[in-house]
Amino acid sequence: MPNKRKIINDPVYGFITINHDLLFTILAHPFYQRLRRIHQMALAYLVYPGAVHTRLHHSLGAYHLMCNAVNELRAKGVEIAEEEEIAVKAAILLHDTGHGPFSHALENQLVKNVHHEKISLQIMQLMNKELNGQLGMAIEIFTGRYHKKFLHQLVSGQLDVDRMDYLTRDSFFSGVSEGVIGYDRILKMLTVHDGELMVEEKGIYSIEKFLVARRQMYWQVYLHKTVLAAEKMLINTLTRVRELYNNGDKNLLTGTMTDYFLFEFNGIMNDDALKKFCELDDIDFSFAIKKWSHHADFVLSELCKRTLNRQLLKIKLQSEPFTEKVIQQKIQEAKDQLNIDASLASYFVFTGEAANTMYKTEDERINILFKDGTVKDISTIDDPLIHQTISAPVKKFYICSL
Repeated sequence: MPNKRKIINDPVYGFITINHDLLFTILAHPFYQRLRRIHQMALAYLVYPGAVHTRLHHSLGAYHLMCNAVNELRAKGVEIAEEEEIAVKAAILLHDTGHGPFSHALENQLVKNVHHEKISLQIMQLMNKELNGQLGMAIEIFTGRYHKKFLHQLVSGQLDVDRMDYLTRDSFFSGVSEGVIGYDRILKMLTVHDGELMVEEKGIYSIEKFLVARRQMYWQVYLHKTVLAAEKMLINTLTRVRELYNNGDKNLLTGTMTDYFLFEFNGIMNDDALKKFCELDDIDFSFAIKKWSHHADFVLSELCKRTLNRQLLKIKLQSEPFTEKVIQQKIQEAKDQLNIDASLASYFVFTGEAANTMYKTEDERINILFKDGTVKDISTIDDPLIHQTISAPVKKFYICSL
């Protein structure tokens, strides 16, 4: 181990220690430093003014929890070599580097049909070339190809340190106490059985709290109706910009990499496109919105001004789809109020649905290891708090209007 050691003061966990050359190299890399310029919670600050923390905050927090998880598992006799420890820490530091401006709000919108996890992997592969293969094992862990499955599960799973940090951190910065989880207790309860990450029987109630907190945070913060309205307005802004550009309007260029991904990107994320992507952040897109707020097109300037000044569309949520009569009535109101025709009114009146599942049994499981050696999925444990509703999706329909 080198003598170099750095401590970072984090508002959530206190001091976070960086103590390996490879980890220093990752932190100093421009691809990683870019995370300072991307909000962790996109437009949630329009509802919760404190929610202005960045992807870099979250990455460091997840890294800190990974350090604790490795220490706990080693204390229980789980073999984790030093090389594996550094690799899994590198993987968690880089797990979110593929996020673009406004994170999930513009997922698949600005960069069409390319998921952020795929871009994260490509960034890691590009960095691996620069670092002469030092990230090889980290990439194997990140993609789930490494033979110790539990290391991948710590990075990406139903109970990974990524989720533990974002729930804890997003609660802290938004001030929403429903997201508070006993992350330290959960880490103490982690174990490895047959090569897989599991939770000791006595940790069941902490896991229940974790799952319930996640559901509550989704409805109260991530899918909060005002946040939802703001995100949809942002997407409609992009749609309008592309429509105007395709009709020959060149007065939309911003002089940033936003232009490339809005008007030129062909869907193939090669190394050249990837380097362009790594120049993109929230600042570029915020600048674009300010510029377009003065555009001659009424729809575009109106959407941008409303976003900038938090004059957001009204939104209503209900358990049933909205009737055609209600939709037409809202469209007529928009036409009258803004003096526009029906085709343009669709930018200000639209419907959709938001869904949230507490526990998706099909993609990853939280296994509980009982004292007698039996293993059960948490969704099969007969407990009134979680049993019936744990994997049932909750769906809500929304309408946005003036």
